[in-house]
Amino acid sequence: MDLKPVDTFDQISPSDFRNNYYLPGKPVVIKQLAQQWPAYHKWNWDYFKQMVGDKRVGLYNNVKSDAYTPINTADDYKTFGEYIDMIRRGPAGWRIFLFNIFDHAPELVKDFTWPEEYMKGFVKKYPMLFTGGASSITHMHFDIDLSHILHTQFAGKKRVLLFPFEEQHKLYRKPFEVLSLADFSNYYKGNGTPDYEKFPALKLAKGYEVILDHGDTLFMPAGYWHHMEYLESGFAMSLRALQPSISGKLKGIWNLFGMRTIDTVMKKTAPVWWYKQKERRLLDNAARVMG
Repeated sequence: MDLKPVDTFDQISPSDFRNNYYLPGKPVVIKQLAQQWPAYHKWNWDYFKQMVGDKRVGLYNNVKSDAYTPINTADDYKTFGEYIDMIRRGPAGWRIFLFNIFDHAPELVKDFTWPEEYMKGFVKKYPMLFTGGASSITHMHFDIDLSHILHTQFAGKKRVLLFPFEEQHKLYRKPFEVLSLADFSNYYKGNGTPDYEKFPALKLAKGYEVILDHGDTLFMPAGYWHHMEYLESGFAMSLRALQPSISGKLKGIWNLFGMRTIDTVMKKTAPVWWYKQKERRLLDNAARVMG
């Protein structure tokens, strides 16, 4: 893989952001965007435990999904307070994603402002909290609705691997899914992952790598592939903004209600046949990009 560092600024003007990153579809880190928010100083484990510690949440482990795994099915459940206690004790490969903490504690929306000077179209009903214990992994995928994302890290450090959407066949994208067949777990340790013998097209993939720390805000353009590994227990918030173009919105709608429905039905009715068909197709796509 050919990886470059993500451009990083303490601050960036809205015009420079738009011209150099938003319009070209290039990731960037803004280190001080969130420092003006009350959340930068207020949000921590104790505060969240006090606010929503009794709420039951779904937990996800590090096991990659296979042909028979239902979409977004939790591997365990705990209260948020129990989960916080668990990941505080040390490395714990469990994470929470798409947790709308603001449904349970709506006063938290007063702790940040929507950065509309940078882009419009924010889906204000759905700011989301992403939480993980040290060693937990979010496997390589792209967001199904194809929104632009501002992802702010509030606690702990997290390593992020990023690729443009166009690299999908080099990443062995599963047809009718948003997931890669390849496993990037601990890819930076040089322990044999990813498996270049099994997935040779990965050698040609061009992307970015960055480590997010407290207060860092990462802009992920629509459709960007991302793989995240929690180096420390931590949490982040994602603010989503729809693409301004009609075609971008329609692609997101198709993914949500067309592509995902087809895949779900086929996994239930003919999982083995469906998996083999998708595997053959993704291998053909990878062979084609290798020339």
